[in-house]
Amino acid sequence: MIFENPIGALLLFLRETGNTFYMVFVSTLIAIIIGMPIGIILVITEKGGIKENLKLNKVLGTIVNIGRSFPFAILIIALMPFTRLIIGTSIGTTATIVPLSIAAAPFVARVIESSIKEVDKGIIEAAIAMGSTPWEIIIKVLIPEAMSSIILGITLTIINLIGYSAMAGLVGGGGLGNIAIQYGYYRYDFSLMIVTIILLIILVQLIQWIGNSIAKKMNKK
Repeated sequence: MIFENPIGALLLFLRETGNTFYMVFVSTLIAIIIGMPIGIILVITEKGGIKENLKLNKVLGTIVNIGRSFPFAILIIALMPFTRLIIGTSIGTTATIVPLSIAAAPFVARVIESSIKEVDKGIIEAAIAMGSTPWEIIIKVLIPEAMSSIILGITLTIINLIGYSAMAGLVGGGGLGNIAIQYGYYRYDFSLMIVTIILLIILVQLIQWIGNSIAKKMNKK
């Protein structure tokens, strides 16, 4: 029980909280690198977009929809051979980053797409009238104007990944979910499970507060 060895429990929580941060934020970064270009392409290639290409738009949209269709518990198992090929193992904290990133990338793509679609069409038309190139419109108009909404979307992505990382404990992924599964469930130490749940709630609330604060600052700018 946690009360019988508080120092050991504290060290365990510190280690696994660090693992959770590591998994979630590296996965978020990779998902942004993959998902942001896809989201931008989905917007500019749609009907009436600045680089209309309906075939490419349909293909990318289908890929994104397929990627979002897999429950994470199934995805993490299905990707084990791919994870083993890249990382060398399918078990552990670092290995979990692969399925987390792949699960989050389609979500990020849709977040970026919906955020950019909120940009006032008049601003885009004004940029086109001034002779801006498609690249300049993307970098200087679409992304800056949508940044507040993008920040909120990325915040939601991080929160979802915290939940996914907890499920990764089922396959020895490490993090707070690993405490809940390995110690709370398998060893019947429900005090550890309760503390884990409280920490996850605090972590989610903290991330949401930070995301909201940044988004408000970006919106004022």
